Amino acid sequence: MVLSRRFFINLAIAGVASGSAGTKLALGRTAAIDGQIDPSLLQRALDALNRHRGSIVHQDVMGVVDFSLPSRAPRFHLVNVANGTVQSHLVAHGRGSDPSHTGWLERFSNEPRSNATSAGAYRTGSLYVGAHGRSMRLEGLDPTNSNALSRAIVVHSAWYVNQEMIGHTGMLGRSQGCFAVADSSLSDITMRLGEGRLIYADKA
Repeated sequence: MVLSRRFFINLAIAGVASGSAGTKLALGRTAAIDGQIDPSLLQRALDALNRHRGSIVHQDVMGVVDFSLPSRAPRFHLVNVANGTVQSHLVAHGRGSDPSHTGWLERFSNEPRSNATSAGAYRTGSLYVGAHGRSMRLEGLDPTNSNALSRAIVVHSAWYVNQEMIGHTGMLGRSQGCFAVADSSLSDITMRLGEGRLIYADKA
């Protein structure tokens, strides 16, 4: 998928493509990606990229996670700000955000031991090998996700995130608040985001 021409026009006006800072980012209403990314959510992600530009070293690619969609939908979008291309991946939400396991995120929480997903802007950190295998650390940059590091909220792969699970149950399994993705998606996500980029998660 590719963002509309208006997206590039607005980015050029904002100076994002050239890496300039201090200018508010803008997004045209026509920049929805085939209905896959809600324009208002994409605008909020761009606003977060601008708001946290002092903490985000690399602004060429960002992750936008739309938790207003059900877990069966690819809702972890990798947006290439430089050329407008987008890749979308499956991602699970926390069991504390969906206690009845309906496949829909019902609430966010930043509380320790909530097992819930937190909304807000995250800065991607280093890769490590932990309980879930290869994982990427995340630092919450907003009051709504400020406990991400202490809660060990990370990006990791999980056996319950794949098309086979959707075929059997109509939805993905649930994490403990982490961004759990398919094993086949993990390398692409961690390679394209790397350290020092933005992930913005919320509902449209």
